[in-house]
Amino acid sequence: MTTSKKDVRDWLFRGLMFEADAEQFRRAGIRVGVDQREVEQSLFEEVLSPFGVDLRNDALSMSRLYALVYCFENSVRALITERLSERHGVEWWNTKIPRRVREFAEQRIKDAEENSWLEGQSKDPLGFVQFGHLSDMICENWGDFSDLIPSQHWLKQRMEELEKARNFMAHNRLLLPAEFQRIEMYVNDWNRQVGL
Repeated sequence: MTTSKKDVRDWLFRGLMFEADAEQFRRAGIRVGVDQREVEQSLFEEVLSPFGVDLRNDALSMSRLYALVYCFENSVRALITERLSERHGVEWWNTKIPRRVREFAEQRIKDAEENSWLEGQSKDPLGFVQFGHLSDMICENWGDFSDLIPSQHWLKQRMEELEKARNFMAHNRLLLPAEFQRIEMYVNDWNRQVGL
């Protein structure tokens, strides 16, 4: 049996149409296909099963906060990339990022390539800067962000507090509920300011 270009095109078109329809059903709350959340939950429970209940509960509690800080940090990186690339073109990394930050990221990239079995997902140099560099980059290019952020003081104060919490979590320490609330408040402040 031979397959014509028309048959392949028709098959591909039907698949695309199904995906478009399936997405409408998903948005309406109708389950279509594999529920990725259930799969992830099952895998999560499986890898945590060797540990005690108290430790697992603490980990689950912190996972919510980790997800929030992960999304926040990467949304700041995306905002920096979006703003600077649209306003300064493809060379923004070389022209708008402080030299010490570029050198730091380049050294981390080099170290990762030479000495690590971890590849990671990103080859983007902005993914190799430290959390604290993010506010430095925004302040160095204040004219590109001043329409979104009330002041450099506002930015630095929140970013410093979030960096402390981030580093605390990175060393697998448990935060208290009041600290969860403060982190959520700072992230919500940021989201309102930048329009998320």
